[in-house]
Amino acid sequence: MSSSASEKTSPASARSFERYVPVDHTRVAFDGGFWKSWQETVRDVTIPTQHKRLEEEGFLEVLDFDNPPGPLARPIQPSGLSMQHFFDSDFGKWIEAASYTLKNHPNPDIEAKIDAIVEKLEHGQMQDGYLNSWFIRREPEKRWTNLRDLHEMYSMGHLLEGAVAYFEATGKRRFLDVMIRAVDHIIDTFGPEPGKLRGYDAHEEIELALVKLYRVTGDPRHLKLATWLVDERGQMPSYFDDEARRRGEDPADYVFETYAYSQAHKPVREQTEVVGHAVRAMYLLSAMTDLAFENDDPTLKDAADRLFADLTGRQLYVTGGLGPSGANEGFTRAFDLPNETAYAETCAAVALGFWCSRMAEIDLDGKYTDQLETVLFNGALSGIARDGEHYFYENVLESHGQNRRWKWHYCPCCPTNIARFITSLGKYFYTTKGNEIAVHLYGANVAELDLDGTFVRLRQDTAYPWDGDIRIALGLFEPTDLTLKLRIPGWCGGGARATLNGRDIPLAPVKGYAEVSGTFKDGDELRLHFDMPVERLYAHPAVGEDAGRVALRRGPVVYCVEEADIGTEPQRLRLAPDARLEPRYDADLLGGAVVLEGEGYEAAADGFDGGLYRTAPPALKPKPFRAIPYHLWANREAGAMQVWLAER
Repeated sequence: MSSSASEKTSPASARSFERYVPVDHTRVAFDGGFWKSWQETVRDVTIPTQHKRLEEEGFLEVLDFDNPPGPLARPIQPSGLSMQHFFDSDFGKWIEAASYTLKNHPNPDIEAKIDAIVEKLEHGQMQDGYLNSWFIRREPEKRWTNLRDLHEMYSMGHLLEGAVAYFEATGKRRFLDVMIRAVDHIIDTFGPEPGKLRGYDAHEEIELALVKLYRVTGDPRHLKLATWLVDERGQMPSYFDDEARRRGEDPADYVFETYAYSQAHKPVREQTEVVGHAVRAMYLLSAMTDLAFENDDPTLKDAADRLFADLTGRQLYVTGGLGPSGANEGFTRAFDLPNETAYAETCAAVALGFWCSRMAEIDLDGKYTDQLETVLFNGALSGIARDGEHYFYENVLESHGQNRRWKWHYCPCCPTNIARFITSLGKYFYTTKGNEIAVHLYGANVAELDLDGTFVRLRQDTAYPWDGDIRIALGLFEPTDLTLKLRIPGWCGGGARATLNGRDIPLAPVKGYAEVSGTFKDGDELRLHFDMPVERLYAHPAVGEDAGRVALRRGPVVYCVEEADIGTEPQRLRLAPDARLEPRYDADLLGGAVVLEGEGYEAAADGFDGGLYRTAPPALKPKPFRAIPYHLWANREAGAMQVWLAER
């Protein structure tokens, strides 16, 4: 087996891209600071309770291939789809998340639970390699007849990602071999060759999973299939139309009306706007970015760049959330960013993080990793409660108290997605290329890196994101020539300083990264300081919902105001443009966090005398307030919340 994609490609001098390879997440230990407690919570609470939920909700019953299927755990909807069609994807993501914890923290009970699922999947797999619990048990005659709606490749993709993660964690091949047989079946069934189906799943996912598989096996057929699935997407006439007619249906009766819902309305290289279902779009773009490198294809990178600019310039929430509409779980129009009805699915934010990290692998630019950081501390992390077993599917930016976290969802795709994001966090912190180390994220950790046979131990000591001071110490066996590429966060403006062994060093960031090169020795110490003023953010005038409002940010953390802290709905709060906002660390707030405190005004109802309207504006009374990190909201008593606050 080949261990590196770069070993299978042409020399860097002949390529359009060089890749910074992510560090194995198991080589990064969060031994203190912000992420230590989150990783411990997910490992010790989230992973076990998610398996318990899978049992309680009837998910694991679908793997009982020896008995007739029982009643549906999720009934058929009017669209003809049941959430149960893609239960397999939830097993896959749970196995993936759990696997990321096993190498450094062996857990025989969790490993046994994974093995039990794998045994059932292997037992139920059809002789030709097909693997989907719904169709094998309930409708074997209908397999591969509705790629538009029923998620067969999507589910296999998540199982495949789980199999790769479990193999890399344990060395066990059983699950990996099961999924290679499933991929062999897809290769035999789909493609441009005569006698094969020219179809692709409407819900992207298997494309990026196949690249992961290729990077493990080195089998060019796996890369070829991923490439073909992406290239075929959106080609006309649409495969989905032909497929619908073969089922005896009128393609015009499609519930979502247009294949833009699945990013299949035109070939991917021709797309200029991010459209449709937000999670699907982010998975597609992640695969496109992987394939841009693997196939040395600048046309895919160009398309991804256009879509990144559209997303971040016209369609992204300040929290890194994306997809404003529940109707299509995705995008509507430019600058449509409602707050109280925001969908902003946790899965979409996590998938945006996947995509941003991949873009930075082949194009070291802080615009990607700035967005990765925003997602990580805000739009994704808000999807899991501080206790590790309650969640949000939608991540609104305003509430009147109606939004509460739940233990499990009717469609529980998000809990396992945020779990796999947090458990694999180390790989997002560092990438390497030759003797270069790119430092993308900051937080207390120890990383052990192998740079072409040279061992480097890199330790970060910091209270980040609550503090902008970072100490990076190097451990080396002998003096070594190194280049450190240090991300200078976009939010700190020009407020970044650095010293090396106590001496000031200049920072001249290029595309958001400052380079520090030289011969380093054991014990060398680099110190970074990023100014962390409290910032007021204002939305583009076309975002009508946020006119006259301001959002608060300090460092990478976006803030909100909860009723629990001010005793009234924050919708009645007004901020003066010149109001002082002071950061203060509150050790008692949900494990500790920096809060923002200041003086505002409350719009009083005095004088309305029971009426709704009057000719004079409401009186404003002084009102002290505090804002908390957005990712911590809805962890206490029910109440209203607001990110975008009215300015007086």
